[in-house]
Amino acid sequence: MATPHISAEKGDFAKTVLMPGDPLRSKFIAEHFLENPVLVNNVRGVQGYTGTYHGTKVSVMASGMGIPSIGIYSYELYHFYDVDNIIRIGSAGALADSLKLRDIVAGMGACAFSSFADQFGLPGTFAPIGSYELLETAVGEGRKLGIEMKVGNLLSSDSFYDDRADSLVRWKNMGVLAVEMEAAGLYANAIRAGKRALAICTISDKPLTGESCSSEERQNTFTQMMEIALNTAVAMERK
Repeated sequence: MATPHISAEKGDFAKTVLMPGDPLRSKFIAEHFLENPVLVNNVRGVQGYTGTYHGTKVSVMASGMGIPSIGIYSYELYHFYDVDNIIRIGSAGALADSLKLRDIVAGMGACAFSSFADQFGLPGTFAPIGSYELLETAVGEGRKLGIEMKVGNLLSSDSFYDDRADSLVRWKNMGVLAVEMEAAGLYANAIRAGKRALAICTISDKPLTGESCSSEERQNTFTQMMEIALNTAVAMERK
């Protein structure tokens, strides 16, 4: 059953997969949250685990950085492993003035500074959006934990270092909340496959002001984000 990038067998993955960018964060989630986690993939060191959380089968696997990387893994999970839901959990840089460090944002939509959607041959501009069902569920699960997530547009950019000094200001002026590098590709793949996807991100820095979290602060807030995603996976299984 192995694909070019995943060595798991069919049935090894749960219906919901959490996708941090970092393989070590995948390992952290498996070891600290999942019961009886099993390593089901380690091709290229992209660690994927399946276990249970509150009695519900859940998987977590890293996506790597950028739309090309998450595009490969999400495609294979949706099309070859019968995964229905992928929840990206990562970091983002705040653009909106209202956002503070350590806030958690959910991407209702994802603008794209990327040519990923060109493959679909659409006669216009595609607007990738997340699953409303996942979004509504995640917002509700956040509130149960006392966390009010900010919801709106993200920007998925292929460029981390950009010579155009005012590019992020222009996206901010269009109401974009934060910038990251994966959501738009994930959303496009999910829509094309008839599946569901959502990006939940922690604000780790503010690129327009130079503010950033310490490593300890990032770890604590990422844990809150993980709990929201895990509880969302459980809630989706019970629907």
